[in-house]
Amino acid sequence: MLGRGTWSLAAAMTAICVVLIGPSTPGGALVAEPLPPGAAEDVIPNRVMTWNICNPCGRSGHDLGLAAEIATYAPQVVGLQEACARDVDRVRDHLEALYGLVYRVEYGMVQQNWSRCGGLPWSPGAFGQAILSAAPMTDRVNVEYPDGGSEDRGYMAVTTTVGGRSVRVFNTHLAERRQEPVRARQIGVLAAEVARHDRAIVLGDFNAVPDSQELAGMWALAADTDPRCRPLAAGACEPTTEWQSKFDYVFLRGITPLTHRVRPSPHSDHYMLHTDLSPS
Repeated sequence: MLGRGTWSLAAAMTAICVVLIGPSTPGGALVAEPLPPGAAEDVIPNRVMTWNICNPCGRSGHDLGLAAEIATYAPQVVGLQEACARDVDRVRDHLEALYGLVYRVEYGMVQQNWSRCGGLPWSPGAFGQAILSAAPMTDRVNVEYPDGGSEDRGYMAVTTTVGGRSVRVFNTHLAERRQEPVRARQIGVLAAEVARHDRAIVLGDFNAVPDSQELAGMWALAADTDPRCRPLAAGACEPTTEWQSKFDYVFLRGITPLTHRVRPSPHSDHYMLHTDLSPS
């Protein structure tokens, strides 16, 4: 594989060509957004990220911006919520073409939604969850919760490699706020499957703050990546949304976290949450 420096040079040359000779395709040539100082040089093999990417957002170049944000931190695994399959395909392609990062994708779509994901009214785009992984993924399952609340919701799971070890990775998006009983039932479905695995990573937007009663089923099985964040210490939990609530989690079962970061982004009303995990 070409090094990140080579890919950065290629992206810069693409930008120069756009200025000198104009777009090379009817839709315009793609230009990589510059990454900030300190951006990852390559995929970080023990890093995982969860991100509700906001949909619909109505911003021009949304998929390019998402790709740049992911490339900055370059996790081994990324769990996306509120994802349209077409958008995720473009993000994956941008990551490879513009930043030299090769990811595989598995989908956990729960509905076909024209208003969110476009397409023709009789052939709307798929909407739900997705997992990007630099390593191969196997044994994908996609489960729609029996009761999604005001909108269909579900979870997906794959087996992949993080930090050189095999692990079961879940990605979920629970019912919207003010639907506590629905979320409690959804967590019951999810927790029953997580409990079957000694080592598991559960990514997602749970739409619930840490001391919410409905989260008890997850806290009984796993710990949040932030060692300070617990139900009885909810005030110490770093917010993950623009409205200063913690709704997004990386729950770990049988796995020890090293560090974690929460990063705001102009491309979503949820922040990116990524964590580096101990390989042992």
